[in-house]
Amino acid sequence: MEGCFKSVSRPVDHQGHSDVTPFGVETAKKTRAFHASFPEYSVTPLADLSGLAGALGLGGVYVKDESYRFGLNAFKVLGGSFAIGSYLAGRLGVDISQLPYERMTSKEVREKLGDITFVTATDGNHGRGVAWTANRLGQKSVVYMPKGSALERLENIRALGSDASITELNYDDAVRLANQGAEKYGWVMVQDTAWEGYEDIPRWIMQGYTTLALEASEQLAELQAEKPTHIFLQAGVGAMSGGITGFLRDRYGDEPVITIVEPNKADCIYRSAKAGERFCVTGEMQTIMAGLACGEPCTIGWEILRDHADHYVSCPEYVAAKGMRVLGNPLAGDPRVISGESGAVTLGFVAELMQNPSLDWLREQIGLNGDSRVLCISTEGDTDRENYRRIVWDGAWPSF
Repeated sequence: MEGCFKSVSRPVDHQGHSDVTPFGVETAKKTRAFHASFPEYSVTPLADLSGLAGALGLGGVYVKDESYRFGLNAFKVLGGSFAIGSYLAGRLGVDISQLPYERMTSKEVREKLGDITFVTATDGNHGRGVAWTANRLGQKSVVYMPKGSALERLENIRALGSDASITELNYDDAVRLANQGAEKYGWVMVQDTAWEGYEDIPRWIMQGYTTLALEASEQLAELQAEKPTHIFLQAGVGAMSGGITGFLRDRYGDEPVITIVEPNKADCIYRSAKAGERFCVTGEMQTIMAGLACGEPCTIGWEILRDHADHYVSCPEYVAAKGMRVLGNPLAGDPRVISGESGAVTLGFVAELMQNPSLDWLREQIGLNGDSRVLCISTEGDTDRENYRRIVWDGAWPSF
């Protein structure tokens, strides 16, 4: 099998320096209230995979299924919508709590704001969320997609009225192209990659993701009295994983072990953790995990992950494929979860960790055993159905 597993752990003398309260429980409650004002809002399922947990020798396995989010088959709309809402609230001089969906989409607000074009770069899911929100507001959106993006994802974005296109650039260069358009034409850039001078919108995006974390914590409380012992989060630029890590530390404290998982070809968080400073990966970053093919860590997300995550893992492609198959073909009594390449990698990693004797060292490092209660987040469904079937049915994917 191609690829390898690489891991580094947080130094015990470097922890807790960055403030997690901007992503904590109180922020999440405000964020969830905003999202709950949308007619499409409903709490996404938390799959209790007790059969799988028994088969793997774990105390519990729980998977938050974001394929049900707002009918868009992925979690990303949570970040884009909250960032746009927060931006508009600032333009209007009100708090986001005073701008629920009904008011945000009103004729009165539309006339006050005038015409706005939102621009972003995306492999698909984030751009679809931004385009969806702009469409609901009667505004415009421009979406740039990196080379190799799926045509299905492009058409899903265009169906929302967006001026979307696939470029010949990698993800990070597509971000730069979006920023150039924002500077040249006065568009509003909605991106989760933060840098000096561009941090408000990425922070709002990260806060938007805490809605799903708050939901999961409440669902876990309904299922069991005890908190999860291990949480696995996938990372692209580190916005989702950073925001949710902040929430988890605020909600549960230091006890849950948080592990960040990335593909070998786009492991900027792992490499940053290994280097002890923010590290950027360059090149095409070819991976089936398109949503994680990012080379430049979000500055805000990286700071949270640096100080509050416990382990950082770089893993081969087949791990995501394994997760897709395991979730899509459940053991008796377990619910089925349709999970895409980026969504399934954490569950695939947990399964491989528990079943592959050559990874005993890594399992012991992370501390998984029969008492462990594991939480993973399936961030997307089959947003590229052709590729989903190719992997799950045929066991085939490109060899990078």
